[in-house]
Amino acid sequence: MRTRIISAVLLCAALGGAVACQPTEAEKPAGGSTASSAKAESSPDSAEASEEAAVPNFVGMGLQSAQDKAQEVGFYGLASHDALGRGRAQALDRNWKVCSQNVAAGSKASTDTKLDFGTVKLEEECPATDEAPPSADGGSMPDFTGKSVKAARMALDSGTSVRVSDASGDDRMVLVESNWQVCTQEPAAGAALNGQPVMLTAVKFEESCP
Repeated sequence: MRTRIISAVLLCAALGGAVACQPTEAEKPAGGSTASSAKAESSPDSAEASEEAAVPNFVGMGLQSAQDKAQEVGFYGLASHDALGRGRAQALDRNWKVCSQNVAAGSKASTDTKLDFGTVKLEEECPATDEAPPSADGGSMPDFTGKSVKAARMALDSGTSVRVSDASGDDRMVLVESNWQVCTQEPAAGAALNGQPVMLTAVKFEESCP
């Protein structure tokens, strides 16, 4: 009898140990093996290659139509500027036409490329080349004659005091500075700029300086 009891106890202990060694449901990793999950989590998303597209010829198109066409073929980074160098903003795109583009027509370019259009108003003639605005980066007074008052102001340091008066003598207020051209300036072109005030006289672009 004692022999049978001891054998039974040993058998139960063996079976109990075997059961205890099996992992419970709570111990099992959810969704498969831990190694597989780690591998899935560590796999980076595949990077999308930037696309290329042929650049259309925008010259001669209205600015709004050019922008619509650019977006149609995949270019969404769009900019425009005043090809006459007057610093005017293209507030109403349908009132402007394209004279030049920074990426040649027919060339292939990434659709991430920023397209910049040189523009003039519909009633104006396109210049042979875009007129660059004046710059005072060299520390000397540029020649502002014939340039817009807005372009002159933009060329100077933002802290510079600028006074503008009507060259015609009618004492008109110079409100929209991009519509006025500089007739005279003080200091003279080439003078060193050291923070002194700048005096300009101007008339409207359709007028002649006295």
